[in-house]
Amino acid sequence: MDIVQRFYEKARKNPLKIVFPEGNDERIPQAAAKVKQEGVAIPVIIGNPEEVKNLAKAKGVSVDGIEIIDPSTSPKLEIYTKEYATSRNMKEAVAKKLVKDIYIFGAMMVKMGDADGMVGGVNCPTAKMISAASLTVGYEAGMSTASSFFIMVIPEYLDEKDKVLIYDDCAVIPNPNPQQLAEIGIASGINAKNFVGIEPKIAFLSFSTKGSASHPDVDKVLKAIEIAKKINDEKKLGFEIDGEMQSDAAIVPKVGEKKAPGSKVAGKANVLIFPDLDAGNICYKLTERLAKAKALGPILQGFAKPVNDMSRGASVQDLVDVAAITCVQAQGAVRA
Repeated sequence: MDIVQRFYEKARKNPLKIVFPEGNDERIPQAAAKVKQEGVAIPVIIGNPEEVKNLAKAKGVSVDGIEIIDPSTSPKLEIYTKEYATSRNMKEAVAKKLVKDIYIFGAMMVKMGDADGMVGGVNCPTAKMISAASLTVGYEAGMSTASSFFIMVIPEYLDEKDKVLIYDDCAVIPNPNPQQLAEIGIASGINAKNFVGIEPKIAFLSFSTKGSASHPDVDKVLKAIEIAKKINDEKKLGFEIDGEMQSDAAIVPKVGEKKAPGSKVAGKANVLIFPDLDAGNICYKLTERLAKAKALGPILQGFAKPVNDMSRGASVQDLVDVAAITCVQAQGAVRA
């Protein structure tokens, strides 16, 4: 079964409430209608109800039975305002103006338990989505930053029909410091195991393998590995973590055996932690195009509750797929 379909099946077993904050975009009523039809989540749209209905009608879809919320008239506005003002230590008059923002309002729904996750970003930069989530939902325990991961499904990889690899971080942090890089590795391992369903073998990548080169960039990776292993031990996660290593040493068994003999990760890695955004972004796009891989993401991680960002060029189907993924993330949060 295709990995996206596996997410659909998981989502349908317990469809949760996913909010779309950009109801003024014509793709949102279409996506919400399809999400409802597919049964992968319970969609909620933020926007002017008449405008949303008109957009839906123009596209030949129905939003009947789908909750549409206008922040300025919502009975939750005052509750959210008080909570936001208290959490941000600001005056309620200022907080009220901020909470009326569709992204802040949607994220407050998630924070307050009135929604289980949020999918947005088709009309704003990634930084806007991350800011809205960090100011409301906040970070997962032990995390100080948000990052992202891609699920890469690579066809005909070595002796496997479809190889699933996790690539991180390819979309959020340009030049992570050692602490951030370590947190990316740990968050990615947790998502690989609990969300994707693979036992993580985490490789911190570099242009050096086990001391083959000396450079401050290599030192950063080594420090990140030290921190990640400490977190791994403290949380008793039991992840296999190793590095620094080049990408071929990480994923090709024969190369791994030669360059990093005795490593439990080399040649077997399925979670690849890139040293910076340049490396991660370039590599995922090359893998997608040259290996004809399916790239699912970016999926945000590090937040206390799931909030996902979409490309401004996202299709209706992309929105539906990510809504299903967000629902599965939220199911994991509920179980925890």
